[in-house]
Amino acid sequence: MSGRRLWLAVLGLGLLGSQAGHLLTYVLRFGAAAQQVQSSGVHAYFPLLVKTSLGLIAAALIGTLFLIGLARALNGRAMARTSPGPSYVSLLAGLFTIQLPFCIGQETTEAFFAGSRVDSATGLLLWGTLGQLPVAAIAALTLGWLASRFESALDLIRAALAVRPPSPTPVVVLLPLEASPNRAKLLFAVAGASLAKRGPPTFCRISAF
Repeated sequence: MSGRRLWLAVLGLGLLGSQAGHLLTYVLRFGAAAQQVQSSGVHAYFPLLVKTSLGLIAAALIGTLFLIGLARALNGRAMARTSPGPSYVSLLAGLFTIQLPFCIGQETTEAFFAGSRVDSATGLLLWGTLGQLPVAAIAALTLGWLASRFESALDLIRAALAVRPPSPTPVVVLLPLEASPNRAKLLFAVAGASLAKRGPPTFCRISAF
């Protein structure tokens, strides 16, 4: 995957994945009461947001896998990677760097609108790391695997679509023709039938005695 596409994918996946990390943070922090806390008061928006985020991630994953599978089907064999792909550590660092500040900002904004006390910086970093780091690790592993095959899949699909079927070869049919027309045959074909039916005139007939 090219550099621009890769970092756009990291940015999008980091923003969407932060909601999954936010959900994991609340599960670790509040246990069985996490769902009730996240669906009431200032957090009422969160269930819809996390469902939308997970749905977009699933749609992007399915679409990318479909392109890779299509390229493999058009190629007729297993698709080999043309590049080693991005570094796992760089992907992990990029995703975590996006997810953690977004999660802390989200928590601070919710506390501001709820009029409650904002958690300490240490608490925000601790709980944010516990929730966001596992999600970032899984996302980096998945994105690295897809990125190493995505560009190859696009190249194979473009090459398959660029191939045009060969145009049909014209077939020349030669019909035998006589060098010079046979006048006798032409005359017989035109007047043969009428001459066969007609006999000599009646005044030329000889009656038998």
